Amino acid sequence: MKLTFLGHASFRLEIGGQVLLIDPWFTGSPVFPADQRDAAIEGVTHLLVTHGHGDHSADALAVAKEKGVKMVGIADLMSWWAAKEGVDVIAMNKGGTVDLGGVKVTMVNATHSSSIPGKDGEPPIYAGHESGFIIEGEGHSIYLSGDTDVMADMKIFNDLHHPDIGILCAGGHFTMDMRRAAYAAKTFFDFKTVIPCHYKTFPMLEQNADLLKSELTGVEVIEPEVMKTIEL
Repeated sequence: MKLTFLGHASFRLEIGGQVLLIDPWFTGSPVFPADQRDAAIEGVTHLLVTHGHGDHSADALAVAKEKGVKMVGIADLMSWWAAKEGVDVIAMNKGGTVDLGGVKVTMVNATHSSSIPGKDGEPPIYAGHESGFIIEGEGHSIYLSGDTDVMADMKIFNDLHHPDIGILCAGGHFTMDMRRAAYAAKTFFDFKTVIPCHYKTFPMLEQNADLLKSELTGVEVIEPEVMKTIEL
């Protein structure tokens, strides 16, 4: 299994014979090298979108159309995009599981917000609920938090799915910070590996994972680097 960080909260995950592009944000990203876009999306089979905010979905439609692949996400947003943009989607909701062929994806709760920009200065458009994902394949169970704060729901995710890998938002301001992410990991999960994201992108966010590392003794905490592949 190979995981490649694409900056901020975007990932390319090669698992179970599939290539999942998660929350793709390239256009306007201050940390993604524009000349690496083709490499990032090569061979993609599915797009996973946790919620509508631009730093998670800005390039989802463009990639879906370019590659002719299905988008997977909350029913409200997927159905709207299918009707408005003609893209192929798998519309699901929290608690649901879809089999993508060699990898299963379960949508789980998150606590955040979700919208897409309105046109011509109009207010944001409701985009369905925010979510996280449990991704299972190749003997691994991955909890991808999406944008969230700590939730008691996390105990349920662990009881039902036993994730050994956590990809956790941890930048603060818009999501839980390193301290809260460490609390979540210690209190509700039994991760072997934790990969923080949604940090360093902007000055207002946390700039390193030192606190997370110091709090999670016995857990491998990997600070991902853009376009560097992690073998798991």
